[in-house]
Amino acid sequence: MTDRSGTPATAIGGLGVSGTTGPARVAGAARTAVVWDALARLLPDLSEGAPLEIVDAGGGTGGAAVPLAELGHRVTVVEPNPDSLAALERRAAESGVTVRGVQGDTRDLPSLVPAEGADLVLVHNVLEYVDDPAAALADVVGVTRPGGAVSLLATNAVAGALHRALAGHVADAHRLLSDPDGRWGEADPMPRRFTRQGLLELVGAAGLTGESVRGVRVFTDVIPGHAWEGDAQAGQHLLELEKAAAGHPELIGIATQLHVIAHRG
Repeated sequence: MTDRSGTPATAIGGLGVSGTTGPARVAGAARTAVVWDALARLLPDLSEGAPLEIVDAGGGTGGAAVPLAELGHRVTVVEPNPDSLAALERRAAESGVTVRGVQGDTRDLPSLVPAEGADLVLVHNVLEYVDDPAAALADVVGVTRPGGAVSLLATNAVAGALHRALAGHVADAHRLLSDPDGRWGEADPMPRRFTRQGLLELVGAAGLTGESVRGVRVFTDVIPGHAWEGDAQAGQHLLELEKAAAGHPELIGIATQLHVIAHRG
């Protein structure tokens, strides 16, 4: 797998885009800000001052794992791609932290991670690609301790239809909305997308509770880059807009991704 989790601009809890220049870097910071903001609030509640055992399923090259390790947590990345694991090792070494990287997929979690051994499991942009999302989530829950949390990040089918329509592919957008897997056709590179309701039903069926849904990348993926060129504060404004939109009931529906934090009872 590629590194789909993204890297925060600064340490969790102090994420910002001050000093960021260029549309690409501004957009990159805004795309990840909402997820890191939610994790920044979650980590203290889980840890109570002690290092956490964190598993990043499909964690790629460590975009999430290394910053979490820098905060003092013990992080294991389970990733099927050996090249990504090699890049993870290099990234961790450059940052002066240790991250355990093991080759495997979600179905391998029971043999790679102790049962109920994780305080937090990240499952970011993974459920779109697995053969059976319900089975994958069951394996995730199995390695999560009672009272622990699961962070899910998944692609939004409604936003997929919006983006296809905005690109002029109206028929594709129509097909996507009626397809049970949220795909616009055989050439669609995304194996699966989720609606907000579908994702919540999946979470509930796995026995997870207390879930909350936030929208990720509500505006960033539809605003043209030139909209903030020449404005030194535009990046910060976009980041603040994304944070405000993340919990807005109407805007969550058009976010490119849906972020759910749920707990194992």
